[in-house]
Amino acid sequence: MLEAEFDQFAREYQEQHAASIRLSGETPDFFARYKIDDIAATLRRAGVTPRRILDFGAGVGNSLGHMRNAFPDSEITLLDPSRESLDIASKRFPGQGAFTHFDGETIPFADGSFDLAFAACVFHHIPEDLQIGLLAEIGRVLAEGGSFFVFEHNPWNPLTTHAVRNCAFDENAVLINAREMRRRMAAAGLANTRIVYRIFFPRLLARLRPFECFLTKIPVGAQYFAHAVKPAI
Repeated sequence: MLEAEFDQFAREYQEQHAASIRLSGETPDFFARYKIDDIAATLRRAGVTPRRILDFGAGVGNSLGHMRNAFPDSEITLLDPSRESLDIASKRFPGQGAFTHFDGETIPFADGSFDLAFAACVFHHIPEDLQIGLLAEIGRVLAEGGSFFVFEHNPWNPLTTHAVRNCAFDENAVLINAREMRRRMAAAGLANTRIVYRIFFPRLLARLRPFECFLTKIPVGAQYFAHAVKPAI
């Protein structure tokens, strides 16, 4: 999770992301928005409103506007090893959150600091030998009863793998299937993880998207999320 690697692409991130997902017919904002909509809907069904939110690997802040709309009264912290990305995010959304740099291994917050943490397509960029440690760090800073959502690309979807192969900032990415992500989360102390597959239809077939709620267990969606709730000790 080298700072220099992320700094290198920070200024061109939006353009490169848009180019890589062109076949989907959607924009980067579509993918950022649906993730926050899913988080908000899940927490709403559970009757939970988080007060303190951690956006782990926040990059240039693509999730922040949607998170602020979904949870207007929450404190939102954007965490990233790339100072360049955080600088861009803070200029895009001044005063909308706290923008915090970290060393890529240790989260600089006390135990139980957040009610909600999420990572939007971050872990496939992180070296495998660091992943369980970072998942454990997220669990450490999560309050009892707090939720962690990790969204990832599904390596079993051919359009997803095509997009990753053709994206410059995904050059070193190693996609993680949902079963392996669940295993790594369990190893980090985040057990009882629920997997939900998402984005089955490109924009051309958007009229079919209302049926996606019946397909969430079928492992061919373009992305998936894993959701774990930190148990009380």
